[in-house]
Amino acid sequence: MQIGLIGLGRMGANMRERIHRAGHDVLGFDPANASRDVESLEDLVARLAAPRLVWVMVPAGDATRSVIDRLSRLLEPGDLVIEGGNSRFTDDEDHAELLGGRGIGYVDCGVSGGVWGLREGFGLMVGGAADDVSRAMPIFDALRPTGERTDGFVHAGPVGAGHYAKMVHNAIEYGLMQAYAEGYELLAATPLITDAGSVLKAWQRGTVVRSWLLELMVTAALDDPGFERITGYTEDSGEGRWAVEEAIARAVPAPVISAALFARFSSRQSDSPAMKAVSALRNQFGGHGVRLKELRA
Repeated sequence: MQIGLIGLGRMGANMRERIHRAGHDVLGFDPANASRDVESLEDLVARLAAPRLVWVMVPAGDATRSVIDRLSRLLEPGDLVIEGGNSRFTDDEDHAELLGGRGIGYVDCGVSGGVWGLREGFGLMVGGAADDVSRAMPIFDALRPTGERTDGFVHAGPVGAGHYAKMVHNAIEYGLMQAYAEGYELLAATPLITDAGSVLKAWQRGTVVRSWLLELMVTAALDDPGFERITGYTEDSGEGRWAVEEAIARAVPAPVISAALFARFSSRQSDSPAMKAVSALRNQFGGHGVRLKELRA
C-alpha cells in the first residue's frame, strides 16, 4: 500500500520507518527534515497514485489547519486524509467539512507511543466513517503493536472520536504521572529511604502500581538521582486543559486530572503569588512565621 506522510518529527519519522518495515511504500515530507523523500506538498501529491492516502502528523493548531487547507486544494475526490496530531476534537468537524466538500475523506487518529513507538508499536484511537477506516486498516495494522487486531487499536466512533479518546488518554496520563511524582518526592523526603530510585524499581514486579510509566520513572530516577540536572518547570500540551473544560461542560467530576493540570501551572512559578498570600494570611490570623527574602545591597 502507498501512503504519504507529512511531518517527520520524533514520532512521524518513527512512524514512517515502522510503516516501511511492514512492506508499504511510504513517502515522507517535512520542510525542516533533510530525510524527506519529496521536496514539497505538491511533489508529494503528484507522486502518490490515486486514490491517495495522506497522513498528517504536524503540531496541532495553526500548523495542522494550514496543511489541511492546502491539501483540500491539492487532493482529488476519492482521496483520504488521516490527521494524527494532538488536535482538539472540535477541529475535526471543520477539517472533515472542508475536505468533504471536495469529495475527500477524513479520519482523525489519536496516536500514543512517543519515541518508543518504532519498537513497541503505537496505540491508535480512530474516528471516522467505517469505510474510510477500513480502507486505511493496512496502515493502522503496520503501526499498532503486534498481536490481535484489537491490540492497541480502536475505531472509537465518528469523526472527532479519535482525538476525543486521545484527549482523555492524555488527561489520565497527567494524573498517573503526578501520582508517581508525588510518591517519589515523599520517598526522597525521609531519611528512612536511602535510595528512592531503587524503591521505585522494586515496584516494577508483583505490585498493583506497576506500569510502563513506572518503568520510565525508574529509568529517569536512576539516570539522574535527585533530578539534579533538570528544573521542575513542566509544560502542558493542551489535552489536559481541554479535558478539564469537557469535564466542566458535562458535569463530570475530575478532581485528579484537574489537580494534575494545576500542579503543572504551579511548576512554572519560581515564587508563587498565591502561596505568598497563603503565608501572609497564616501570619495574620495565627501569628505563624513567614520566610522573608534576603535583601541584597
